[in-house]
Amino acid sequence: MPAMKSAFQKVALVGKYMNPEMREQILALAGFLLKQNIKVVIEESTAAQSDILGHEIVHIDAIGACADLAIVLGGDGTMLTAARALLDHDIPLVGVNRGRFGFLTDLSSESMLEGMAKILAGEYNIEQRMLLSASIQCDNEIVSHGYALNDVVVNKMGMSRLIELEVNIDEQFVHRQRSDGLIISTPTGTTAYSLSAGGPILHPALDAIAIVPICPHTLSNRPIAINASSKIDIVLVHTEDAAVHFDGQLHKALKQGDRVLVQRAEKTVSLLHPLGHSHYDMLREKLHWG
Repeated sequence: MPAMKSAFQKVALVGKYMNPEMREQILALAGFLLKQNIKVVIEESTAAQSDILGHEIVHIDAIGACADLAIVLGGDGTMLTAARALLDHDIPLVGVNRGRFGFLTDLSSESMLEGMAKILAGEYNIEQRMLLSASIQCDNEIVSHGYALNDVVVNKMGMSRLIELEVNIDEQFVHRQRSDGLIISTPTGTTAYSLSAGGPILHPALDAIAIVPICPHTLSNRPIAINASSKIDIVLVHTEDAAVHFDGQLHKALKQGDRVLVQRAEKTVSLLHPLGHSHYDMLREKLHWG
């Protein structure tokens, strides 16, 4: 295949954490890009786990400063990690699915090179995905902050009893609930944990946030969707052992009286899709709709 002129001059490759089995695919993709006169950098942990030498190696936090496209080989978890690491840089991501569902990874491993050839030729669309910004307040002081592309989850830990939460939206009291926890989800995250907990599927272009209770004690406590400009204040009224997670990763343990403040982040994540990508086609395929 002859070299083509591409808008991307330097591409970073990020592989699934602790998965050395994808070495051949990473090397195949790197070789393909080099033949197109595109410079290649390999994320540090990916190179170490796959025993890859002979390429420029960079830490994941440095990718945004040296590359203009990141290709993520793995599942949605790998994509989420890469997206958060590159938040401060306007660099699009494209995913090659090496996980299970792969709602965020468009290219299959079998058609990876064919798909990348089309993308390098300019046959793609860029979509902006919203993020959540969350702050943890202890004793009226902000002690931690983070971002989530999928969801912010406040939940009980281990075998502890139900936790009691107070939920306020835009300084208006909504309710108190006893449950296993609460999921605050972006539209992107509504096909993740939120879906398993009975939440709605929101189209990623929708300007909304889903609030989904986890196993509520009162069965009438149902998921709701609110405007993405809303500010959500969650108060730990009673808990023996609780925590807050960002995109499935433990962020901080919580105690009674702590607050989790969630709102839409100013930053967004750029996902690159091949031309012809359809969110509905993806849902039909991944969820086995008829």
